Amino acid sequence: MVVDDHPMWRDAVARDLEEAGFDIVATAGDGPEAVRRARAAAPQVLVLDLNLPGLSGVQVCKAVMGDNPALRVLVLSASGEHEDVLEAVKSGATGYLLKSAGREELVDAVRSTAAGDPVFTPGLAGLVLGEYRRLASDPAPAVPNGPQAPSLTDRETEVLRLVAKGLSYKQIAERLVISHRTVQNHVQNTLGKLQLHNRVELVRYAIEQGLDD
Repeated sequence: MVVDDHPMWRDAVARDLEEAGFDIVATAGDGPEAVRRARAAAPQVLVLDLNLPGLSGVQVCKAVMGDNPALRVLVLSASGEHEDVLEAVKSGATGYLLKSAGREELVDAVRSTAAGDPVFTPGLAGLVLGEYRRLASDPAPAVPNGPQAPSLTDRETEVLRLVAKGLSYKQIAERLVISHRTVQNHVQNTLGKLQLHNRVELVRYAIEQGLDD
């Protein structure tokens, strides 16, 4: 699903993605329309602009992620402001791409987002990882600790360590010589055991435990 308030840009992005083999299940031009159509169409990936009438892209992201936690959101914005990037990630976005990106970069980013891998315009990935580290120093959500804390397998701990270092699922799969799906399964199992909800909380937990060293 593609959301942007500029019809020509929205149509161009949708056309490029269709030509690359993606099914466009819906488009929208403002925030409230985006939330309604996302709920009705249940897309797997949402390509989302931030500057929208009615509701901001961050508000849309929070709303649709609340309805469908499995949804992947790729922000496609003209803004490279650090505050916008971090707000988008905190709201649940998987990646952040500037509108200056080329067609192939966009297509690759959507493919990676669909697979659950974080995608960022060069220079922004370090910013996001730095924010993860800053969050690690803030009070975290309650996480099981002590003798009754659920134990992770050696493989789950290994995957968690690489997630904390900022590697994508694809990179982790290549590093450990396992499938992309296996990496996703380990991450989901770890989230469940630790009673966490997303990659941000998972990275913060890993950093708190010193697993990013």
